[in-house]
Amino acid sequence: MLSILFEALTGSRAFLKSRSFSPLCRHSHHLCSRKLPNERSSVEEMGPADGDHLAASFNLSDFTVIREGEAEILMHVGNEVFYNKSQINNRDMSIAVLRTFISKRKQEHEAMLLRRKKPGPKVAEETAVDPEAIIMDSTTHNEKSNVHCEVAQEISQDEPCSISGDPAAHQEGKCRAELKPPRVLEALSASGLRALRYAREVDGIGQVVALDKDNACVEACRRNIKFNGSVACSKVESHLADARVYMLTHPKEFDVVDLDRYGSPSVFLDSAVQSVVDGGILMCTATDMAVLCGNSGEVCYSKYGSYPLRGKYCHEMALRIVLSCIEVTPERKTLLVFALHCKQNHRVLIAVFISLSDLSLNLESFEMQSHANRYKRYIVPVLSVHMDFYVRVFVRIYTSAGAMKNTPLKLSYVYQCTGCDSFHLQPIGRTVSKNSSVRYLPGFGPVVDQECSDCGKNYNMGGPIWSAPINDLEWINSILADIKSMKNRYPAFDRISAVLTSISEELPDVPLFLSLHSLSATLKCTSPSAVIFRSAVINAGYRISGSHVNPLALKTDAPMDVIWDIMRCWVKNHPVKAQPPDQAGSVILAKEPVLQANFTRAAASVSKAQAKKVARFLPNPERHWGPKVRAGRHITSKHISLLGADAVNEHETGDEPPSKRNKTGESDPS
Repeated sequence: MLSILFEALTGSRAFLKSRSFSPLCRHSHHLCSRKLPNERSSVEEMGPADGDHLAASFNLSDFTVIREGEAEILMHVGNEVFYNKSQINNRDMSIAVLRTFISKRKQEHEAMLLRRKKPGPKVAEETAVDPEAIIMDSTTHNEKSNVHCEVAQEISQDEPCSISGDPAAHQEGKCRAELKPPRVLEALSASGLRALRYAREVDGIGQVVALDKDNACVEACRRNIKFNGSVACSKVESHLADARVYMLTHPKEFDVVDLDRYGSPSVFLDSAVQSVVDGGILMCTATDMAVLCGNSGEVCYSKYGSYPLRGKYCHEMALRIVLSCIEVTPERKTLLVFALHCKQNHRVLIAVFISLSDLSLNLESFEMQSHANRYKRYIVPVLSVHMDFYVRVFVRIYTSAGAMKNTPLKLSYVYQCTGCDSFHLQPIGRTVSKNSSVRYLPGFGPVVDQECSDCGKNYNMGGPIWSAPINDLEWINSILADIKSMKNRYPAFDRISAVLTSISEELPDVPLFLSLHSLSATLKCTSPSAVIFRSAVINAGYRISGSHVNPLALKTDAPMDVIWDIMRCWVKNHPVKAQPPDQAGSVILAKEPVLQANFTRAAASVSKAQAKKVARFLPNPERHWGPKVRAGRHITSKHISLLGADAVNEHETGDEPPSKRNKTGESDPS
């Protein structure tokens, strides 16, 4: 009974057969039983034997060939496996980040070797470092880096080797200064297109493991691996497995973990942060923007542990909610212990974590709270981006009990006024330094009164969100330089370069933003131009920038009373009609400005990209560019808004129930 239950949870009994669960025996299982003689990129380049082999496996007339970058996949016309053309931006951005990560990883490894060669340990100084220094140091916490080691035969060859764990081992010279090629895990592979592009386009990639618990997806992925020739067969392997179980049974084994799920990634985050090596990178996508942007706040809280607010900054807040969830949010888990029979007829105990929401069984269990901080791990965001209909974050993961204490300093609650655009952040924690010691204390509060000081209305409270920087400008500039040097290798070069250019000009230490049009709407006045408003803020002694999230966004470190003073001065020069006295705009304008705004044009009011006429916000390349129908669903006329009439007509077979046709306004043929 238990073995049947475990089979249902992992997706297939093949998962058990393909893995050896002994702690000392976790070797990789390669998919391809044979390698194609030469690297091929299309059916026409295959030899007769290969063509006969593929023809015997499936009917080519049921598939279309889709090429993206240097990879090609065979897609079934029946929507059996999910594929979204618009995610090309996502995949190109991920490849650019992965290339930069490999370069940074090599540089960090070389710098670490140089430090090890220098004599004179500084233990006393390292025990009393500044919290910010701990956060920014991305090379001192690699306790389990992925390097070649000369170890005893009893140790599993698949076990990650430590280069900073046992000092005696370093002195004996057991570890060689050779960095292994990074291992990549694509937890939700579908057709395998992303894994194939990683393997074929990113130099220095070692192994790419593609997982899926759907049989059709695994079959499609394996078919596409063979279709892409010897390079794909030698680097990419596909497994039928539940990604959560697989990642939990492979702790700290992957340098890169990619989560690109249809919907919310929250159920995978606990296992994902455990499977990344120290200093590795986690790539995570969330497409449930309606939830993250405040349409269903209670659902967002149950998934991410944070309550969203429906402000103009909702998409950036979504990014910060995902980051805070990866860092700290607990998820309720169940630990089940199964006794399973192996081939040698002896029993092995396996600990498997499963989400309580996915299991309705009355079994004795105990709960665990998790995500990064529960394992003394913390994250360092390098790139956080909102594109199209989703958000995607790229974070590095480290292990350090000391640095983990800084987490409350990086989280804040948000108070949003219900009457005007004023918002304020309430940090969760603070530090007090005395001599060489640092004390961690609760944050001071409240930061606001019961009523808004600008308009007199009440506040809504949201969060907690990640209020520390969400982008690393050094990484951004490196990624930009990389994609510009090989623009021909990025099909979505124009879009990703525009987004990265906008991110490179953002103020990195300013959470959330204001909307100039929304400020003007509150006061019922004509909106000043962005250049005029920016000039007034700069002339007042504050910083201001745009945001890649919204072309009308303004990120500034100026307090809200300064912002409203600037708007009051603007209204004096551009009078408005009288409004009812109880409205928020009337209350704000009734006060005299303390600051006299200077609207003289400032040189910094126009960004470098704007001055050079660099495109930053591009239109969609085609109509119906956005989310697509989930794999396996029958495409009907109700999907016209997602796919377009032509695509619906191609898929519609006439088997749709009459009731559904009536809902779309079509007459019943009977």
